[in-house]
Amino acid sequence: MITADIEELKYPIGKLELPNEITSKDIQRWITDISELPYNLKKAATPLSKEQLDTPYRPEGWTLKQLIHHIADSHMSALLRFKWALTEEEPTIKAYDEKSFADLYDSKFAPVEISIDFITALHAKWVILLENMSASDFEKTFVHPETGHRYTLKESLANYSWHSRHHFAHLDNLLKRKGWK
Repeated sequence: MITADIEELKYPIGKLELPNEITSKDIQRWITDISELPYNLKKAATPLSKEQLDTPYRPEGWTLKQLIHHIADSHMSALLRFKWALTEEEPTIKAYDEKSFADLYDSKFAPVEISIDFITALHAKWVILLENMSASDFEKTFVHPETGHRYTLKESLANYSWHSRHHFAHLDNLLKRKGWK
């Protein structure tokens, strides 16, 4: 497989590109992406067999099961980052090793329904928070401890919208390639 193919499998919707100016229309679109992910995951993953869920979405990639559990872990962290930024003055968030998390027992062995239900509840709560945030709330920031970069909540929302679509595309593209859809 040539490098371009691997890059396409790694980044099926491309890498995150922030617009020069983030508008309220962008924010609303990204909230919709967060809102729709649980339904899309449930619809795509529920019919899959254990063997299908244990299939990596790309060579040397996570299995679909690990991917779904990763989304739950990542978005749990995201909601906390939003809450910290909304309630503290420019907090330094806690980073985590996503690859190590994906290798833990729950990510390898727990049924995906647990994380799909968790993502459904988490996103419902997160969307309520997002829909009630003011424009100035989206300007609040947190600091990433590894890079020292300051992220606004609107930039973070863009990232998690992309993250939702990015990982769903991993799952959806594998289903299409395998003829499981």
